[in-house]
Amino acid sequence: MEPRRVVVTGLGAVTPIGNDVKTYWTNLLAGTSGAAPITHFDTALFKTTFACEVKDFQAEQYFDRKELRKVDPYAQFAMAAAAEAMNDAAFDLEQEDLDRFGAVVGVGIGGTRTFEEQLYEYGRNMEQGPHFSPFLVTKMVPNMCAGLISIRFGLRGPNYTTAAACASSTYALAQAFDLVRYGKADIMLTGGAESCISPAGIGGFSSMHAISTRNDAPETASRPFSASRDGFVLGEGAGMLILEELEHAKARGAKIYAELAGTGLGADAYHVTAPHPEGMGAAAVMKAAIAEAGLNPEDIDYVNTHGTSTPMGDVSEVKAIQSVFGDHAYKLNIDATKSMTGHLLGAAGAIEAIATVLAVQNDIVPPTINHDEGDNDENIDYRLNFTFGKAQQRTVRAAITNNFGFGGQNACALFKKAE
Repeated sequence: MEPRRVVVTGLGAVTPIGNDVKTYWTNLLAGTSGAAPITHFDTALFKTTFACEVKDFQAEQYFDRKELRKVDPYAQFAMAAAAEAMNDAAFDLEQEDLDRFGAVVGVGIGGTRTFEEQLYEYGRNMEQGPHFSPFLVTKMVPNMCAGLISIRFGLRGPNYTTAAACASSTYALAQAFDLVRYGKADIMLTGGAESCISPAGIGGFSSMHAISTRNDAPETASRPFSASRDGFVLGEGAGMLILEELEHAKARGAKIYAELAGTGLGADAYHVTAPHPEGMGAAAVMKAAIAEAGLNPEDIDYVNTHGTSTPMGDVSEVKAIQSVFGDHAYKLNIDATKSMTGHLLGAAGAIEAIATVLAVQNDIVPPTINHDEGDNDENIDYRLNFTFGKAQQRTVRAAITNNFGFGGQNACALFKKAE
């Protein structure tokens, strides 16, 4: 069949810098950092004592007290973002064929906090014999947020979870795109969720020297493309997008943010944690997304990078961008919104896709914060426009967003203005 066109008609977000899309977007444009000392647990003995936590989240708005006992924080965030996206899309569900409305959600790890709490209780009371919550499995498994969303809204279409580490939700976006594009669904709710700010989460990433230790100034710790970067800042939250077949959206008079026109998926086939030093895998998925959209590199105005603030990752991604775009790379706006939100792992691609969609819609690119003049890495070409310091107005005809995961799993999504 002829591929169908797919548009974005709803957005929802729970992030370290805002628990709804409007607040998130406002704080992105203002260059607000979400990093602060960790409140989820006592960090006194940890090398890293800060993260980008979700703040002032009211789970009771989405679950009653009895339900909350059964739902891990990562799925609570997912439900809140899904509810906002569904409300934003303004569906009359009684008029929709819910067999053709599904949900694909990316989750890198899942119910980490629940699993840790249960193991701690087991260890503390093991002399009394094993005692585990009957909700342990359903709170912990990563597919449960997609299942809970389908139950809440009655969505009977394709329903599953993608796991590709930090590229999980961009893989989910690509899968949902194809389901709509090739007629297996008319509408998909897609995105990602994660909540791993816990002793094991911080301890594990710390032991592999992946996260920043800038405890004295956490708000400046995520500094992509700066020579002084020393690792990413762990974040949590969720982002959801409604993808809808264009003619279906037009028929119901839907608000259209942008068109999702292409995606690229692939692997480095290189190393468990390190990216390919020349960015070969990253370049391949960018080229694939641009080709699938029927565009040329010169048609892209903005790249939302994976930009984690790690020594190797940032250099590799810059090399990939220069490889794909050549001289046009110097005409791009490039940014790293993780400088504000931290790294949401499996949810990173979802909230960054939302930022990219809003940049295309509003012709403004959020900044990359925490770069000081002169804090330059000799391996990075600073003739490129990294949108340092403050947001920049420009026409954004089309934009791409990148995400790369441990294991070498890479993904890219391309959004363009809705015609």
